[in-house]
Amino acid sequence: MSLATLRGIGKQYDMGENPVHAIREISMNIDAGEAVAIVGPSGSGKSTLLGILGCLDPATRGTYRLADQDVGAMSRAELAEFRCRRIGFVFQNFNLLPKLTALENVELPLAYAGLKSSLRGQRARAILDRVGLSDRRSHFPNQLSGGQQQRVAIARALVNEPDLVLADEPTGALDTATGREILSILQDVNADGTTVMIVTHDLNVAATMRRTIALADGRISSDGRSGAAARSPWPQTLASWL
Repeated sequence: MSLATLRGIGKQYDMGENPVHAIREISMNIDAGEAVAIVGPSGSGKSTLLGILGCLDPATRGTYRLADQDVGAMSRAELAEFRCRRIGFVFQNFNLLPKLTALENVELPLAYAGLKSSLRGQRARAILDRVGLSDRRSHFPNQLSGGQQQRVAIARALVNEPDLVLADEPTGALDTATGREILSILQDVNADGTTVMIVTHDLNVAATMRRTIALADGRISSDGRSGAAARSPWPQTLASWL
């Protein structure tokens, strides 16, 4: 069953007399329960596409339906509420609030959703247990390692039980061993039925997903399943493209 459908999606930024076309005519379906990597060089449109998928940045043209809802027809308030319920975000630099504990950071989306305090704490504790941080609930971000902070970020992304988790370079700020642990958690999340999409420059990371979509010059250049990235002639990381 299709979770996300994009048809003829384009994004243009007006910069004086020379408009910038960040993405052009992107059409694709993302099925519920898929594990997808989005790869490509800097300037290929990865971040722009992620912003559109996450309902953070509206497309200039085309249609985007998520969970059978027309995203383009929603008001700003409707989009905020929809994002809160349907989408979880994981960022390279964690984006945790430094003055809140791990538990309080995870509770935030529940507060935005209007959940009662007692239920927020119960659900946040359960999800921190799930990512292996039951003994770190009261710690502040600066008291946690990078891997632990990313686990908190994943817990925060999952606490509202979203349909879609979007991860932007989730291993980019981590060492190799810790990065593998984070990918393992995301794979477990996907195995439980949540759709996971990762933007990455690392083809080793992309190869852990079951589908890889490559972008170039704002367009889809390839779309392959079952480890297509691992067979790519590209270098093992895309650092040479930066």
